[in-house]
Amino acid sequence: MAPKQQSSLIPLTKRLRLPPASRPEKALVSLDLPKGEKEQQEAIEHIDEVQNEIDRLHEQVSEEILKVEEKYNKLCQPFFQKRSELIAKISNFWVTTFVNHPQVSALLGEEDEEVLHYLTRVDVTGFEDIKPGYRIDFYFDKNPYFKNKVLSKESHLNESGDPPSKSTEIKWKTGKDLMKCSSQMQSKASRKRQHEEPESFFTWVNGHCDAAADELGEVVKDDIWPNPLQCYLVSDMDDEEGVGEEEDDDDEEEEGLEDVDEERDEDEGEEDEGDDEGEEGEKDEGDD
Repeated sequence: MAPKQQSSLIPLTKRLRLPPASRPEKALVSLDLPKGEKEQQEAIEHIDEVQNEIDRLHEQVSEEILKVEEKYNKLCQPFFQKRSELIAKISNFWVTTFVNHPQVSALLGEEDEEVLHYLTRVDVTGFEDIKPGYRIDFYFDKNPYFKNKVLSKESHLNESGDPPSKSTEIKWKTGKDLMKCSSQMQSKASRKRQHEEPESFFTWVNGHCDAAADELGEVVKDDIWPNPLQCYLVSDMDDEEGVGEEEDDDDEEEEGLEDVDEERDEDEGEEDEGDDEGEEGEKDEGDD
């Protein structure tokens, strides 16, 4: 039985975080300024005062949004739980969902996919006090790759705005460390790469403070978690579209063949008329 979840995400709404306003120091309007410049300076000071009021309202809105999120996250919790129970009845649901998402599948090697066949549940939860951040939990059946039953990854913003993260240490079984194998292959293939990126799905899960990894976390949180069924069914929808396109192509080919047949009939008709005229001409000459 899975442990009780914390406050779940809806997913988390994009936070209304405004950078501290860099305001010009308020200066007294000089009486020596020309009339036009004096009016401009007064207008700037009034704009700054109005902007202060706008910023205060933005802060108030942010606080209200957090309260609403907290309320609806709690209301969504039983539905997330029910959805997870239903997903558990579908074999290979999560590996199919991840493979169907382009940004996630870009990090999936063959062995990554093999491991993800043992993935039975994914949970995305927010912190209890709705601080900016979230945790992703990956639940696995017993498998030949590692001993962990749950792999967790947390991402949160600190006061400086940097996105640190922490994750569960993966206890790989002997000879099954995919991170080590992936690192060796990647270092040989791209020694000149300037930007550090996750080399595989599990280097992302186990990584820390990597910008690209955090982007992938946002993908899981905002793209996949709200409606994983949509990603799961992508291949089926593509197949249906493909069938429709093939039928359209067949119809076009049939129409093309019909047009060719009609043209041939018309040409044959013209040839028959020409032959009849020739025969009549020969008869008339014979009569003369």
